[in-house]
Amino acid sequence: MNITNPILRGFHPDPSIIRVEDDYYIATSTFEWWPGVKISHSKDLIHWETLCYALDDTELLDLRGVGASQGIWAPCLTYDNGTFYLVFTVVSSFYCNMYDTKNYLVTANDIMGPWSQPVPLNNFGFDPSLFHDTDGRKYMVSMVTDHRVPKKYAGRIILQEYSPEKKQMIGPVREIYVGDKIFLEGPHIFKRNDWYYLFSADAGTGEGHGQTIQRSRSVWGPYEMYRSEYMERTSENKAYSILTSRHHEDHPLQKSGHADLVETQNGNWYAVHLCGRPLNNRNEADRKRFPGCRRYTLGRETAIQKMRWTDDDWLILDNGTTLPDVQVPAPDLPEYRFPARPAVDHFDSTVLDLEWQSLRVPMDDYHCSLSERPGWLRMYGREGLSSKFHQTLLARRMTEFRLEASTCMEFHPEVFKQMAGLICMYDSDNYLYLHITFDEDLGTCVSILRAENKQYSYPIGFVPVSTDAPICLKVTIDHDRLQFFYRREKDNDYLAIGDSFDCSFLSDEACEEGWFSGAMIGICCQDLTGFGMYADFDWFSYEAHPVESCRT
Repeated sequence: MNITNPILRGFHPDPSIIRVEDDYYIATSTFEWWPGVKISHSKDLIHWETLCYALDDTELLDLRGVGASQGIWAPCLTYDNGTFYLVFTVVSSFYCNMYDTKNYLVTANDIMGPWSQPVPLNNFGFDPSLFHDTDGRKYMVSMVTDHRVPKKYAGRIILQEYSPEKKQMIGPVREIYVGDKIFLEGPHIFKRNDWYYLFSADAGTGEGHGQTIQRSRSVWGPYEMYRSEYMERTSENKAYSILTSRHHEDHPLQKSGHADLVETQNGNWYAVHLCGRPLNNRNEADRKRFPGCRRYTLGRETAIQKMRWTDDDWLILDNGTTLPDVQVPAPDLPEYRFPARPAVDHFDSTVLDLEWQSLRVPMDDYHCSLSERPGWLRMYGREGLSSKFHQTLLARRMTEFRLEASTCMEFHPEVFKQMAGLICMYDSDNYLYLHITFDEDLGTCVSILRAENKQYSYPIGFVPVSTDAPICLKVTIDHDRLQFFYRREKDNDYLAIGDSFDCSFLSDEACEEGWFSGAMIGICCQDLTGFGMYADFDWFSYEAHPVESCRT
């Protein structure tokens, strides 16, 4: 049996994996989306379920005010002697000269929590990882940011000991990697056969991304990078990568790198890594940021590769190349399927489905209610779509290039500052929003708001609509084309509204601020009067249709 990549589809970057007895857990970055740190679960490495979010309490995490693609970066999940350890970075300043990268540790006796109060660690850089040595000592490794112009080195990785008794970092901070040409990040340390291995991502997180491995007889180094003739390099500034797709533009799993390792019950080794499935759409050649780069509406996803050890104790891909496989041999474990998630959320539960996330803050009673009108989700209009504090918005990941989503809502706006509807978005500056609102001349109407890097337009104007019955809104997406529809619930057929849009700008590399997450689709409500006009949503449907690759 094979595993099909990506295993976590749509926005699931920076995977960190552990095995506890017969269970596998992957933690992924969530950036400005709430709750923080998504935990996925499997028993066979083939089938995965969304299990929980580790940081689901405002006492554990405060994301108010963080920018697009800031917030939670690169969590590292580990396990030692009955305790789960989770280290993560909260990035509050990034698109500037001096980064603010605050690193924290939380622990739990159960993967479902409760998790401890965050312990502050050092803040030299992002991508922290905790290593549990065989002698009981613990160390944190991370990359180092450098605000100087020019930077003194291409990249650095530091190591410092952590005391679980004192709940603080102790001892000296030492550099274990200083690169004058090769930039490394996302480091993990693991130990095998008395070797310490430093497993690091190289060359950023775009299409040049890769993964390197180094080793030393001491945790403090010096570390030697694995080099082999089969590794393709085009310059001295390129890393010796054991995993990369940067030399093969036609490969379906681009951006491959930022990996973590796990050993199965049967002694097999696998690496999970981030990847991306590109559209053919590219940025303009004269674009200020990422000129000519391909676009990735699904964001960075998680894939898995089978690994093997060489006779001289180096780790390589099992396929004998540096290219990741789309189809990977599964481990010899019993197949374990999870119940299929329903395509329609009828909002019948007392809690929101795990696929929903909000922006920066939880959707508490100030924002939403599942009890005010049983069987419906009531969303109270709050701040606008550019707010970094109190939006009322729920969204889920777009997981395939072809999909259809729809919702049914009741909403009775009284002024043009009240809106509610169906949204496809990358971040607060980039979205397509089909919504119901009010116009002084037309009354209640339907419209589309398009935002691309803070350039706003209403491409169809405003179309009057009767609200004598709930209104259903729908969107279909086929790779780079998006079409909106609407109807009254009592009518049979949807009506297309407006022409189809190029939606490829809802993408990594296309956004001028954030570009680390992925496109989301959901529902929201705004009331810029401050009176909290609400919209009631009866259901939300999401159906994805996998395709083999991007459209040619």
